[in-house]
Amino acid sequence: MIENKTIRIGFLIFPGFPMSCLTSMIEPLRAANEIAGVEAFSWVLLSEKGGRVMSSASVMFEAARALTSDLTLDVLILLSSPTARFTNERSGNGALRALGRHGVILGSVSGGVFPLMRSGAVNDQPVSVHWCYEAAFKVEFPSVQAMSDVIVTTATCYTASGATAAFDLALHMIEESLQADVAHEVACWFQHPLMRGKGVQQRVPRTQMPHTGAKLPDLVARCVAIFTADLETPISVADIALETGVSPRQIERAFKKATGQSPSHYFRALRMQAARQLVMYSKIQIADIASSVGYSSAVPLETHYRSAFGCSPREDRERINQFRVNGNVPLPSS
Repeated sequence: MIENKTIRIGFLIFPGFPMSCLTSMIEPLRAANEIAGVEAFSWVLLSEKGGRVMSSASVMFEAARALTSDLTLDVLILLSSPTARFTNERSGNGALRALGRHGVILGSVSGGVFPLMRSGAVNDQPVSVHWCYEAAFKVEFPSVQAMSDVIVTTATCYTASGATAAFDLALHMIEESLQADVAHEVACWFQHPLMRGKGVQQRVPRTQMPHTGAKLPDLVARCVAIFTADLETPISVADIALETGVSPRQIERAFKKATGQSPSHYFRALRMQAARQLVMYSKIQIADIASSVGYSSAVPLETHYRSAFGCSPREDRERINQFRVNGNVPLPSS
């Protein structure tokens, strides 16, 4: 991080970007300036061509400048939905690569990691990927180290999984620039109870009890972790029992008690969650989606998908596409 100077941050916003992710970074940076009594951070809103950009909350933002390769910045953070692309990809991606070559730290929040990775500017970096985009991300970028950590930072790349994680990323930047006591005071200003640093994992629905939000019992959580490690390769309850050293009957009882479901029905729901990510945030064929979540063909996928969501994958994709802007931006992102 740059010390003893104002850190200049650009926020590159795409149509449909998550507004909360932007404000979750700007507000703590603003507060840090006030608490420290110095302009430790400055920021500017950017878009591909400048001008007005509509957020996912239908609130319009004015980008002060267009993205160019000669911007004077220290950090550039991309904010978008997962399907966002530049209108002119050659120019936009080229600008990001040029800024990275000239020492600008590139980063993203939430779905912004997708256009960041598509740019080719940070291909060799580990990145934080929101759990709801994980399946689609791994299909599009199989060689990238996708982390479930809330934030992931390297010397040249900052990524955060979502809006609250964006606040943590801002606190991380404040601590590096202005020391821990300022970061702590900023967190207290906003009643942010815990400053989460590197290595803290995202909380995801599959590790929580229904309705209560409590963590799943250890045995159930271990079974879920084994099952979700590779959705493409189906694994039976008997196989999971061998790995965990308990009987299939014990697993059945543990799942019934913790979730109200059998393990097979619980695992099917996880496969449907992953399938829907791919329907929403990718353009791959339905048959390939079926294979990605462990089905031998699209037929059983479509049956289970309709049971879970009340429509077929194709119908769901068509419905979702009605909300896209210029074929790029899906329903409001995380």
